[in-house]
Amino acid sequence: MLKPREAAELCGVSVATLAVWARTGKLTPNVLTPGGHRRYRLADIRAFLQSTTTPKEADQEQLEVDAVRLYDQGWSIRQVADKFDYSYGTMRRILLKRTTLRRRRTA
Repeated sequence: MLKPREAAELCGVSVATLAVWARTGKLTPNVLTPGGHRRYRLADIRAFLQSTTTPKEADQEQLEVDAVRLYDQGWSIRQVADKFDYSYGTMRRILLKRTTLRRRRTA
């Protein structure tokens, strides 16, 4: 059983947000302790996270994976950015999150 702080960390939100979700029924605690504290099952938290992943997030994830694949195949950051209609700086930040960037060529 997870304490609210632990469940909130897994969800990437604050404990206050988790409490709001519990009060509104978005996420139901499995157990209330005798003192009235909420406890959550790890399996339920994982199921909740999977159910709340939006198609947009999944699309963004796939875009980032594809961008890294192209970069690793030798494409430049600018070429990858142009392919996905992103600015150079934004694509560089995406790639930095997911891979090690090559050194720039010098003359």
